[in-house]
Amino acid sequence: MKKNIFKEIKSIAIIILAVFAFRSTFIEPFRIPSGSMIPTLNIGDFILVNKFSYGFKLPYSDMFSDPIYLTNFEPPKRDDVIVFKYPEDPSINYIKRVIGVPGDEIEMIEKRVFLNGKLISYIPDSSVATKDFADSFDGMKVNIFKVPNNNHDYFIQSTDRATKADTITRFKVPAGKYFVMGDNRDFSGDSRYWGFVPEENIKGRAFAIWMSLTLPVLDSTGLSFSPSRIGKVIH
Repeated sequence: MKKNIFKEIKSIAIIILAVFAFRSTFIEPFRIPSGSMIPTLNIGDFILVNKFSYGFKLPYSDMFSDPIYLTNFEPPKRDDVIVFKYPEDPSINYIKRVIGVPGDEIEMIEKRVFLNGKLISYIPDSSVATKDFADSFDGMKVNIFKVPNNNHDYFIQSTDRATKADTITRFKVPAGKYFVMGDNRDFSGDSRYWGFVPEENIKGRAFAIWMSLTLPVLDSTGLSFSPSRIGKVIH
């Protein structure tokens, strides 16, 4: 009897270790708790993050300290949507879009972003699909812009709300650091406020939505299920 119990416990322990090893090295699910990435990601979206996008990590290494890469670290590219440990509190995971990589020079003038001296192109978009993301901004003028991208265009959202980060003096992104911003530009706590993301804080690249659901227990938005978002690729 004791041998059988020990065998069962051992089997369960191996399964648990294997699952967590897979999560820490390959694919990990996360839930979006805020609207900082609207219109790309909604509150209640459950996403999948590719943990080996930027290199193969030793299992469990990024759970307790900086990740140990068994292969060369492949730097994130501009416009990647990444999950990372919040620099001011590594116990919290954040998700934002990479705007500047090491060596880039960035400047902001009245909400417009200049990258290496060139204005990032924002094309106004009035399609019905993007207007749907503006529901929670009553009384504000919401502007949706398409940002052309070599791989895939993406959308950002801006309002007529003035913020202290609308204009930022030109600066250079240091080596080993990344400048990130939320797609919901006026409602995102990001690099404009707390600085750069160190490369060792990066957990992986978000690549897909596998569920979209809000519950009254978890959100003030009430029960909401969006089956149309399931399977959506994150760009």
